[in-house]
Amino acid sequence: MPTYVAAIDQGTTSTRCIVFDRQGQIISQAQKEHKQIYPQPGWVEHDPEEIWKNTLEVVALARIKGKLSTADIAAVGITNQRETAVVWNRKTGKPYYNAIVWQDMRTADLVARFAADSPAGQDRFREKTGLPLATYFSGLKLKWLLDNVPGLREDAEGGDALFGNMDSFVVWNLTGGPNGGLHLTDVTNASRTQLMDLRTLDWDNDLLEAFGVPRTMLPQIRPSSEVYGTVQSEVLPGVPIAGILGDQQAALVGQTCFEPGQAKNTYGTGCFLLMNTGTELRPSTCGLLTTVAYQFQNEPVHYALEGSVAITGALVQWLRDNLGIIKKSTDIESLARSVDDNGGTYFVPAFSGLYAPHWKSDARGVIAGLTRFVTKGHLARAVLEATAYQTVDVVRAMEQDAGVSLRSLRVDGGMVINSLLMQFQADVLNGPVVCPRMTETTALGAAYAAGLAVGYYKNLDDLRQNWGVARTYESTMDDAQRAKLMRGWQKAIERSFGWEE
Repeated sequence: MPTYVAAIDQGTTSTRCIVFDRQGQIISQAQKEHKQIYPQPGWVEHDPEEIWKNTLEVVALARIKGKLSTADIAAVGITNQRETAVVWNRKTGKPYYNAIVWQDMRTADLVARFAADSPAGQDRFREKTGLPLATYFSGLKLKWLLDNVPGLREDAEGGDALFGNMDSFVVWNLTGGPNGGLHLTDVTNASRTQLMDLRTLDWDNDLLEAFGVPRTMLPQIRPSSEVYGTVQSEVLPGVPIAGILGDQQAALVGQTCFEPGQAKNTYGTGCFLLMNTGTELRPSTCGLLTTVAYQFQNEPVHYALEGSVAITGALVQWLRDNLGIIKKSTDIESLARSVDDNGGTYFVPAFSGLYAPHWKSDARGVIAGLTRFVTKGHLARAVLEATAYQTVDVVRAMEQDAGVSLRSLRVDGGMVINSLLMQFQADVLNGPVVCPRMTETTALGAAYAAGLAVGYYKNLDDLRQNWGVARTYESTMDDAQRAKLMRGWQKAIERSFGWEE
């Protein structure tokens, strides 16, 4: 058996390749950012060809850095930004349009129209898909593309146009592209399109008809861990592609949350809290999503409850890029530590509306509680605290839906290195926040899925043995202070509602 497993992590802001050993430690890695394209307010796009070029580059660079041959790598797993929709031509491989990113708001009118046409309103398709009508999911993005890109619908009906989230585009290109590339996705990514029935794990004809989507353009739905094919590209020739997971489900696997009730929160561009609910499909009554957690080869599907927050780490980037208050993202912690508290300031980052548990597409960002006392330090602190408050809102909804209290919160993602944020999270959550030794859990989860499929790992116990705690943050805040802060947050978030007419 080769020595290592690899993961390609195609994320919202960058693409990475990370090579892991059997203990889940990083051997080599490479990363490259891609351009964020904003054609007009509320629209967010990526260039799929740039992402594909970056994918080849980071895989090659990771191999060069680690001095690795293809014989060293047992398998490669793919993880990706979910809901970001791309359409391309089967014969040429050329995209018809830029990828429409999960944060994009252009389908707001379609959301309103679809909701108005049903007595169930925003929950029109929730029973089958576990998802409310929202700009977030890729089904309405695909409908927009079919309705607005000249010639696309004709090509789709003729079988020449292909659709997928970014996992499908990467896999198709890795396995040959126009020369026989595999057009497939896994159950986790399919569950984010709002076109798949959660019970049958197949594209649903009624949903396809409602959205006006030809079935011929959709990828085949497969488990999250099995050998799909081999890489044909020169960067990893002959290496099996054996795992596909949407990024948040990959982090759940990377955190080894295999038991019902176990949960993780990933702090990245957005914030995503997932709780494994086992093989039971649990509908939400508190504004959460019911989604697929993972499906390993020849095993039943596992489901999850999810709370998705659109803007967390992206708010720090906004402070850096749009306002210039900090020079690099890591500067925010020292700036926030320059003051003792938020000075009464709250920042609600509803740049793309609000996701769970509110689902308010008409919300917009607000800064509340400003006085002349407030400095850029208070603003930096309010930016960090916004992530923690939004997480508390999701945790409370999840506890209500699941009927259990979270004993601790496993965390990962780029923001967990910020100890001020993690301590404040424990304080307002009033519970332990647990940081694992390995925080690159998204890529690790994809590597785990691929390793299981080829026998590199024998079973889930192999993966559990790799998980360990780096640090635990315990709450040090008194109940009165916590209650006061949460009341202020509640007032601020309500002021963001109904802003966009």
